[in-house]
Amino acid sequence: MTATQGIREPEIAAAPRIPRPRRNSFSPLQLLVLSLFCFYCLLPLWWVITTMTKDNGQLFSTFGLWFSSPSHFLQNLQQLVTRQDGIFTRWLLNSVIYAGATAAGSVLVSAMGGYAFSKFQFRGRDSLFNTILATVMVPSTALALPIFLLMQNIGLINTYWAVILPGLVNPFGLYLMRLFWDAGFPSELMEAARIDGASEGKIFWNLGLPLVSGGLVTVGLFSFVGAWNNFFLPLVVVNRDTLFPLTLGLSVWNQTSSSSGQEPIYTVIVLGSLISILPLIIAFLSLGRYWQGGLASGAVKG
Repeated sequence: MTATQGIREPEIAAAPRIPRPRRNSFSPLQLLVLSLFCFYCLLPLWWVITTMTKDNGQLFSTFGLWFSSPSHFLQNLQQLVTRQDGIFTRWLLNSVIYAGATAAGSVLVSAMGGYAFSKFQFRGRDSLFNTILATVMVPSTALALPIFLLMQNIGLINTYWAVILPGLVNPFGLYLMRLFWDAGFPSELMEAARIDGASEGKIFWNLGLPLVSGGLVTVGLFSFVGAWNNFFLPLVVVNRDTLFPLTLGLSVWNQTSSSSGQEPIYTVIVLGSLISILPLIIAFLSLGRYWQGGLASGAVKG
């Protein structure tokens, strides 16, 4: 027997088990509450989808939560695009112009303002920022009359600018962009770029904006939705039907058809309402991963 045969090999300790994370399971009561809430949220959309296949008589005489006839849908669609010489398509184009221009301008103003409040030190910075942020509490209806008088004094009533310019100021977007600049663009990187000779404009446009792209998409999407659904401001500053957005135009159709003694066009208005929300659905689905990530980043860093 050799000397090494009597030596026992050291036992290797077994690796500790890593417990698997428990899956969050819902109780039957929680599932029931969530299902009822989901049903409550989806019911109006389902009613709109089924209503566009009915005529006015079937709207109140048949079961309202199921489809009727494809021919009625084609009739409603034809009446929608031909009524008042096809003004619905003009309203759709107006909404695209209002929402697109407002979102682009709001993103630019919020990005510049957030950059200034985040990266520059100046007297009264915090007081000015808090004052701007406090305007979020002011209801939009309280600003309607001052905006109307201002637009009237500068001659912008019944123009696209009367709807677009007030939407460029977005205090909540400014707040979000300051959070994104604080979290996504370190001041050390900005100082290094200055040492390398980069100008302030180049630092902002070429270096900073790509790093806060999630914030830009988030602010742009919220601004687009707010401008697309805007009703009260166009009602105050615009009185020509060729400048109406979809929200105001469909409301005028509803009022005139029910008060003038003509045959109501409820199903046509419902179809127009469904078409009006399609761009919002497309925007959320196509940009969802950007704005969800942006909100998460802002929540963690803020």
